[in-house]
Amino acid sequence: MKQWLASTLLLALIGPALAAPPKKIVTLGGSLTEIVYALNEEQRLVAVDQSSSYPPAAAKLPKVGYYRAFSVEGVLAQKPDLVLASDQAGPPEALAKLQHSGVPVIVLPSAPNLAALEKRIAGIASALQEVEKGKVINTRLKREVVQAPVSNTRALLLISRSGSPEGAGSDTTADAILKLAGLNNVLTKQQGYKPLAMESIVALQPDVIVLSSMSIQNLGGIEKVLAMPGLAQTPAAKNKKIIVMDDLLLLGFGIRLPEALQQLKQAAK
Repeated sequence: MKQWLASTLLLALIGPALAAPPKKIVTLGGSLTEIVYALNEEQRLVAVDQSSSYPPAAAKLPKVGYYRAFSVEGVLAQKPDLVLASDQAGPPEALAKLQHSGVPVIVLPSAPNLAALEKRIAGIASALQEVEKGKVINTRLKREVVQAPVSNTRALLLISRSGSPEGAGSDTTADAILKLAGLNNVLTKQQGYKPLAMESIVALQPDVIVLSSMSIQNLGGIEKVLAMPGLAQTPAAKNKKIIVMDDLLLLGFGIRLPEALQQLKQAAK
């Protein structure tokens, strides 16, 4: 196990090797921040990215921008001795600039599956020299995250970044979590996220509609969403099967995955 962890970190390490346990950490990715807190090592955090909204204490830490477009200067201003970054963090030239600055950067996988989540936890635990804590968390996740039997419930997951709804198709974190909860994604034949007209939502006839908290806000609130032409005519709206979940809980595929799945499974009943 120790050899596997060492090789994982070696392959993912950008910049100099860690000479000592890191004391000042910057995280680029909300899921990574949650893991640091779960390991009870949050006292090492000096800054996080804007997606790090949970736990509430993380939102009070200095921010270095959104992890997909973070500020190199903002990171370096914190004088970290380690940066933990999602493999979606960027842009690439920003990571390269950090490398040349001499700050060690560990890049961790973001794929929406349990294997990648376990690697994120094990990798961070190893970097912080808290391997046993990581093992305990991964053991619990293996026990609690169980693929639900496929149900007949038709689910539609909508996100809104700018006031217009987009539907989540296959090859997305949204699709992965719906399937893990045993729900049938009505857009499974679609690739990625794409704009969705209201009349299309009627035709899909979802039994459940799932939205993130930020999407509800961008769409003007739950009452406006329920009154949208097309959406109001779906079985989901008629039966008030509209699920609203915290963005990081729903789409972070992180350490709170069992909680996210439980909420989705409950709504499908």
